[in-house]
Amino acid sequence: MRTMKVRIEVRLKAGHFDPEGDVTSKSLRDLGFPAGEVKVGKVYTVDVNAGSREAAEKLAQEMCRKLLANPTKDDFSVEVLTVEGRATQKDKR
Repeated sequence: MRTMKVRIEVRLKAGHFDPEGDVTSKSLRDLGFPAGEVKVGKVYTVDVNAGSREAAEKLAQEMCRKLLANPTKDDFSVEVLTVEGRATQKDKR
């Protein structure tokens, strides 16, 4: 088993109302920034113990399905950031 750092991004599915994003967009414009649409999401960085990069990815996906993302309104992506201290390629889903 190795400790691997996994990045999980949870965001609203297309078509879902994002009131926090709308307020942020309006506030940025009120401050003089030329902001358009803003979408708000959550990013989790989790250290997991897994035997392989694929196993770490699978664990992170399971975390999303069971707790971190609401399948009705959220999409998520998983990225294994490091394996034994080495950076790896992004893998979005």
